[in-house]
Amino acid sequence: MVTSLAITASYLGWTSAQLTALGLVFAVLSGGGLSLNEGIALGAAIVLGYTIWGGMWSVAWTDLFQTVIIIVGLWMVAMLVSDMAGGTGKVIAAAAEAGRFSFWPTGGSKEWLAFAAAWATLAIGSIPQQDVFQRVTSARNESVAVKGTLIGGVAYFLFAFVPIFIAYAALVVDPQLAQLFKSDDAREIQFILPNFVRDRVPVWAQVMFFGALLSAILSTASGALLAPTALFTENVLRPFYSDMSERQFMLTLRVVLVCFTLAALLFGLKSKSTMYEMVQNAYKVTLAGAFVPLVGGLFWKRATAAGAMASILLGLSSWLLAEAFAPDGLWPTQFVGLAFAILGMVVGSLASKPAHPQPA
Repeated sequence: MVTSLAITASYLGWTSAQLTALGLVFAVLSGGGLSLNEGIALGAAIVLGYTIWGGMWSVAWTDLFQTVIIIVGLWMVAMLVSDMAGGTGKVIAAAAEAGRFSFWPTGGSKEWLAFAAAWATLAIGSIPQQDVFQRVTSARNESVAVKGTLIGGVAYFLFAFVPIFIAYAALVVDPQLAQLFKSDDAREIQFILPNFVRDRVPVWAQVMFFGALLSAILSTASGALLAPTALFTENVLRPFYSDMSERQFMLTLRVVLVCFTLAALLFGLKSKSTMYEMVQNAYKVTLAGAFVPLVGGLFWKRATAAGAMASILLGLSSWLLAEAFAPDGLWPTQFVGLAFAILGMVVGSLASKPAHPQPA
């Protein structure tokens, strides 16, 4: 129950990032007719509508259809923008000259720790998220769950380079776009690519790009709404209402879905963070509060419920204190939380008696 509360809270940032992305697209496509906040509100209404109506079935079908649009659309736009920039070789050469292929950080221990923290937050912090298990448990059987996860992961990793290439090619074509990096509002850099596509490419390419972009956001946003809704309703509310009928349970799910959407909408309207920062902050919660209990429960035979509880409480409290009092310290805040989570799991488990199953 405690872990579910932590994971549900983490989805506020993740879902708000998707709603912000929708709002950005609608604001760009409206040509100034809609503000960013108005676009966010419109996006929230659209995603809530088809998610509450179709549930997981709508997420599965829209994901399949939208993924095809994403792949086809972005590849076509990538080829067009590459030609506008003078060819793929010129874009790669410009990126290399600017040091964009320097993977490892430069500097001392602080820079290396920041690099490691960013990797751990996104790579490890995402593992306990419910939408991963949402897909796995919705699969037809174990084989489909394993193969689908691995194929999806590899495809996701490889395809992520395409929008990166498009964005850098846009900077090669129009170097003035780089001025957005100097804006006081960090969110301005998110307009680089959509503004370039709107102003510099043919209509057919705009249709393909924004169709792919909307597809990617919609498929992610619907899953991001369903995951915390199911988690909170099943693990937090249902234990208090064990006699709840299936009809009442479905009604409760829909009410929680609407409430969570409104909370994510308010979070997105108030936040001044970029979408990347929102996602990173969301995964910090699960890295500090959920990853260690999950790993301990799966792979350490000596792990106990007391150790898991100590891990959650120590991990989250230490991370929050570090965020409040030492956000720019040598040790990244999420590493502080992760270290205390490990300490809590080990000490709590060793200090308590392991639970033994009762004989049949």
